[in-house]
Amino acid sequence: MNRVLLMGQSNVGKSVLFNCLAGGGATVSNYPGTTVDFDKGRMTIDGEIAEIIDVPGTFSLQSKDKAEEVALKMLEEKKDAVVLCVIDSSKIERGLYLALELIEKGCPVIIALNMADVAKDANIRIDAEKLEDLLGVPVIATVATRGEGLKKLVERMKETRPVKIEKIMKSVEGS
Repeated sequence: MNRVLLMGQSNVGKSVLFNCLAGGGATVSNYPGTTVDFDKGRMTIDGEIAEIIDVPGTFSLQSKDKAEEVALKMLEEKKDAVVLCVIDSSKIERGLYLALELIEKGCPVIIALNMADVAKDANIRIDAEKLEDLLGVPVIATVATRGEGLKKLVERMKETRPVKIEKIMKSVEGS
């Protein structure tokens, strides 16, 4: 794995997560032909250096604005990348739509259920293991602002692989 794309909606903690994973080595870039910025940095996964890109926020793979167009273009151009789909745990239903689209597209996905503390404070309980079983991709609860779950998130990135949507449908029907 030599590249990780952080994808998710705006305000789900992607940039905080990016800064934690990339450390101080981030550079802000402007995507050619747009005014949408993204950050690039490096992180270590299993002793190897990988590029990490904080992609502009997107709600779906159906682009409706410049930021979403850039996100989709980056996803198309970086087909070899692992997609770290960041979801706000307190608004999980919003983020799952994008996660399912990424899985259906055949991307190797890992999900960070970020802001787990906010969800807990709102009495929202998410069974990450059950969600992982249903989706067939690694799902890790995180609190990026406190660094919680990040070590496990990085450790599990190597487990990512494309999942057939039919497998998810069978899993959902069987539960």
